[in-house]
Amino acid sequence: MDFARPRPGFSPSGPILAGARGPDRAGFRGRGAVANPTGRFEKFQRSAVDDGWLRAEDEADPAHENGGQVRTTVTPDASRKVIARNTSPDIPFDRSINVYRGCEHGCVYCYARPSHAYLGLSPGLDFETRLFAKHDAATLLADELRKPGYKPAPISLGSNTDCYQPVERRLAITRSVLGVLSDTNHPVTIVTKSDLVTRDIDLLADMATRRLVHVYISLTTLDPRLARAMEPRASTPAKRLSAIGRLAAAGIPTGVMTAPVIPALTDHEIESLLDAASAAGAETAGYVLLRLPHEIKDLFSEWLGVHAPNRAERVLSLVREARGGRLNDPRFGSRMRGDGPYAELIRRRHEAACRRFGLNRPDRHGDRRLDTSSFRPPSADTRQLALF
Repeated sequence: MDFARPRPGFSPSGPILAGARGPDRAGFRGRGAVANPTGRFEKFQRSAVDDGWLRAEDEADPAHENGGQVRTTVTPDASRKVIARNTSPDIPFDRSINVYRGCEHGCVYCYARPSHAYLGLSPGLDFETRLFAKHDAATLLADELRKPGYKPAPISLGSNTDCYQPVERRLAITRSVLGVLSDTNHPVTIVTKSDLVTRDIDLLADMATRRLVHVYISLTTLDPRLARAMEPRASTPAKRLSAIGRLAAAGIPTGVMTAPVIPALTDHEIESLLDAASAAGAETAGYVLLRLPHEIKDLFSEWLGVHAPNRAERVLSLVREARGGRLNDPRFGSRMRGDGPYAELIRRRHEAACRRFGLNRPDRHGDRRLDTSSFRPPSADTRQLALF
């Protein structure tokens, strides 16, 4: 299938990745973050300073291990519950499951990075190399679903960290959770940047026949070079488009999230992204304008200095323009889309492109509402057969 796409590394305002890097930092090989700052809750903040006596072989920086590569570690997560609740009016679900803390995809703009500070770790390199896995997530989920008074509503997978990040290929925790949801007729929505989601087409297609699942593929750019710098271990744009096609062909309701839209870096691709996603089989589309809360503002600014120094100021200037003069606006109602002329322009372009490419049209795809009426709690003893 031939998708319309811009030339790699090109935008209407000039090259995005010019090959230039900041004078003192080359980043970590295969990782998104170019720094590993101390978490904001720590008593002391540590900064490395080279006084001229430091040798690379003596440096404790993980960038100097394994030929510049930093290994990923996975630690068991001892959480006693897996369903997280929220009351945010900005998102269309009130509960979610995140089977992993931290994310090896390494997306430099990820809004989940600051959560690693609660673990005493850095939102920088630690977030994408020091992971925590909820190995017994399926068992804990079944326990919560069978509690008296539980009322079903769609559960979101991948709302904080990606449920199909690389470690899932080996651990298959997400698949075990989907098994519980399928067995209980519980609806679920999935957001991912990985084509690994296609591994579970057998489960998802069966759930789709019962109106129990929606899948959204997050697609930020069609430029593979930019994607590799921003999202180094996520699936390539071509693989994500292929995943959309395979999911749609299996009858699974599939959408695309152009999230985040990054001013002066990816905003020129809105139309081409939606065109490619629609051609692949996406039915719906959404977007989020870049926001930079807590430590992300510094991490992203450093990343720009390394990977896109020629447009760093322009990017941050437009973010501030859409965020009331700041790099983040936490207010409900504006934090996802922003305010002001630039944010309004992005909204209008996205809506116009959706109309043009046939996205978000209920009359075209029929009733895709998820069904909560057929939910049945898991039995207390999994060895006991159901009566009906």
